[in-house]
Amino acid sequence: MNKSAGLLLGIVVAIGAVSAGGAWYTGTKLEGVLNTSIADANKELQAALVGSNGTASLELVSLERNVFSSTAHYRLKGEGEMFGEAPVELLFVDHIEHGPLPFSRLVSLKWLPVMATSHYELEKTPLTAKWFAAAKDKSPLTGVVNIGYDKSTHGNLQLLPLDVALDDKSQLKFSGLNLDVDASAQAQKVKANGYMDSLTLTTVAEDLTPVKVELSGLTFASNLTKSTYGYYLGENTVELSDNKTTFGAGQSVLGLKKFEMKNQTEESGTSASGRADYKVGEVSLNGKTIGSAQMAMSLKNLDIPATLSLVQVYQTKLQPYEKAAAEAAAAGQPAPELVLTPAEEAQVKTGLEKLLAAGPQVALENLSLKTANGESKANLVLDLTKPKSMDLPADQLTQQLIALLDLNVQVSKPMLVDLFSVQSQIDGQTDAKLIADQATATADMFGSMAVGSEFAKLDGNNIVTKLHYANNLVEFNGQKMTVEEFIGFLMSKVGGAGEVEVQ
Repeated sequence: MNKSAGLLLGIVVAIGAVSAGGAWYTGTKLEGVLNTSIADANKELQAALVGSNGTASLELVSLERNVFSSTAHYRLKGEGEMFGEAPVELLFVDHIEHGPLPFSRLVSLKWLPVMATSHYELEKTPLTAKWFAAAKDKSPLTGVVNIGYDKSTHGNLQLLPLDVALDDKSQLKFSGLNLDVDASAQAQKVKANGYMDSLTLTTVAEDLTPVKVELSGLTFASNLTKSTYGYYLGENTVELSDNKTTFGAGQSVLGLKKFEMKNQTEESGTSASGRADYKVGEVSLNGKTIGSAQMAMSLKNLDIPATLSLVQVYQTKLQPYEKAAAEAAAAGQPAPELVLTPAEEAQVKTGLEKLLAAGPQVALENLSLKTANGESKANLVLDLTKPKSMDLPADQLTQQLIALLDLNVQVSKPMLVDLFSVQSQIDGQTDAKLIADQATATADMFGSMAVGSEFAKLDGNNIVTKLHYANNLVEFNGQKMTVEEFIGFLMSKVGGAGEVEVQ
C-alpha cells in the first residue's frame, strides 16, 4: 500500500469513527430532544385552540433507539365539537437517522453536520384508509426534517395527489402540495414556502344544484418571528393564478384571475399594527370580463396587553356563552344569562380603557372596482379614543369614543354602465344598442336617486359622498352641522323613505 492510499484509508476510518461516535451520542440525547419538541408543539396547539370547542395533543407513543438510527411513533389526537362526535386520532411513524452525517444527506452531497434527519409519514388506520386508497395505497402525507445542533429545523412536507369521492355527492381531485419550512430553535423564527398546482371540488348545494370549485397555481409564503408576547409577527403572502366557481340553476361561472393576498404585522413596544392587501387582476362572470378589484385594510396603535386581556375574557366567557345561546335558540329555549364576576368586569373595563387610551385606528384604505370605462372606490378612517367616563349614556359615549371618522365614496356612472351591460348579456340580450341604452338609463336613474336623497352629489361622471367627523362636528358633502343636526337629517331622510314606501 502506498502512502497516498494509506492516508486516504486513514481519513475514511477517522470519518467513520467520528460519525459512529457522534451517532451514538445523538441516540442517547434523541428522546430528550423529541420530548422537548412535543411539549413545545402542545403549548402551541393549546394556545391556538383556546375557545374553539376542541383540544388537540401530540404524544410520543414509542421510541426504538439504535446506534445509527431510531424509529419513533407519534399520535396526534383531536377531541371536542370541532372534530365531530368521536375523537380523531392520526398516527405517524418516524425513521430518524442520527447525526452528525446521516447517510441520506451524504448521498445527496449535503455534508453539513446535523443532529438528526427525520423521515416521517402518516400511518394507515381505519380512519385514514380511504385517504391511502386515494393515494394508490401510499402514505398521502410524508416529510423530511433536518434537526441542527442549535435545535433549528429545516424540513419539507408533501401531500400526494388525490382523486377521491368524499361522499356520494362530492368528488375531490388534488394535484398534491409541497411545503418547505425552516425554523430556528423553539420556532422563534419561521419561514415557509409552498405550492399547489390544482384542486377541483365537485359537490351539490343545499338546493341540490351542482357546485364546482377549481383552483390553479396556488403559492404561499410566510416569514414570521415570535413576538415578546408569544404570537407571530411578520409577512404572509398567498397568490392564486386562477379560480373558477360554477354554481346555481343556470350554472353561472364566477372567475377570478391573479388573486393576491398580503398581510403584515409589526410590534413596537406594547403597540401592534398590521395591514392586509387584496388584489384580483380580473373578475369575470360566464366568460364576460367585469374588471379588476382591490382592497386594503390597516390597524394601528393596538395596545397588546389590553387586547390580550380582552381576548382572554372573550375566549373563556363570551365564546362559551355564544355557543350556549345558539343551542338554546335551536331548542326554542330562552338564552342563558351572561354572568361576569366582579374581577372579570374590572378586567374588561380596565382592558377597554387601556385599549382606547392608545388611540387605535381602523382604516379601509382602499376598496375599488375598475372596469373598462370607469372605477369606483371607497375609503374609511376611524380613530378611537378614551372617553372621560365609560359610564356615560350611549349617545354621549359614542361621541367621545370617536376621535375621527372620515368616509369617501365615489361611484363611477360609466362603471355602472359596464356592470349593467354585462348583466344584460348574461341574461341573454344580444341587441348591442338596446343593452347600451338600458344600462345608461339605469345608471342615470341610480345617480338621480342618490342625488335626490341628498346622500350624494354629482362630480362629473361620478356619484360622490363625503363624510368627516371630528371634535363633535360633522361635515357631510360640504355642509357643516352639529352631531344632533346630522342625526336629525338622517332621521328625516329615513323617515321620508319609509313614508314613500307606505304610500
